[in-house]
Amino acid sequence: MTNDPARAVRDVLDEFGIRYERHDHPPVFTVEEAVVHWRDIDATHCKNLFLRNKKGNRHYLVVAEHTRPVDLQRLVTLIGDDRLSFASPDRLMRYLGLEPGSVSPFGLINDPDRHVQVVVDSGLKQCRRVGFHPNVNTSTLVVAFEDFERFLTRSGHVVRYVAL
Repeated sequence: MTNDPARAVRDVLDEFGIRYERHDHPPVFTVEEAVVHWRDIDATHCKNLFLRNKKGNRHYLVVAEHTRPVDLQRLVTLIGDDRLSFASPDRLMRYLGLEPGSVSPFGLINDPDRHVQVVVDSGLKQCRRVGFHPNVNTSTLVVAFEDFERFLTRSGHVVRYVAL
């Protein structure tokens, strides 16, 4: 693997036989900043929340359509854990090898011990194509939803679909 996080993601997608489209743009740190650059990209754009439970012994990557509200109290009930909060930048780097603004399911390639559990909004199953950062906030990769599911399966992480 290379020191370029985006190249590492593309290498893994190539290895898995997953086709993708790459769309470069200026650095973005929030969904609000990114929306401007997604305008002409034919895909459902997602937000990705990196959360921890109260004890800090379980971590979750929550994936949802970028306009979908995520109620953390309701999510606790859906996944059967205790209070959830946003994980620190240190935890984000430790478990997914990512910096704030670059959170993506593709960060799972940096979690070989499968510490992070993935929670996907079941509404995304209706989407044809989805877009995510390739572990850097200067581009977006678009993949077919079926290929996104294949990526998750190949990662070996626990994945749960819930209706957010």
